[in-house]
Amino acid sequence: MEEFVSETKQIPYNDDRIYGMLSDLSNLERVKDRIPQDKVKNFEFDSDTCSLAVEPVGKIAFQIVEREPNKLIKFATTNSPVPLFLWIQLKQVAEMDTRMRITVRADLNPFLKPMVSKPLQEAVDKISTVIASLPY
Repeated sequence: MEEFVSETKQIPYNDDRIYGMLSDLSNLERVKDRIPQDKVKNFEFDSDTCSLAVEPVGKIAFQIVEREPNKLIKFATTNSPVPLFLWIQLKQVAEMDTRMRITVRADLNPFLKPMVSKPLQEAVDKISTVIASLPY
């Protein structure tokens, strides 16, 4: 398994508020207009799953597989060309100061690794930046 980790981001809200929004994927309704329509198609979600089509990868579906209140949300792919696991980790360091980091683990074969490592790291970094800038 290859691991891709975002920079630690600072979010100016408490962990309870952030966790409450991120642990219920139906809250994506509030931010779906921020998703680049030229890169992401067929974006669908409910409280525990989300799916989207990304060129040239195809359809990817994630499901929340574990929640640890105010600390951790784990996702696994249910439909993906490559098995992926994604963790959102939260740590509150002050009343309105929570740190967030995203980790992705992907089962990449030696042939795919050189082709997808850089785009996957860039995607992890971009997702963490978007999540850190959400209006909680």
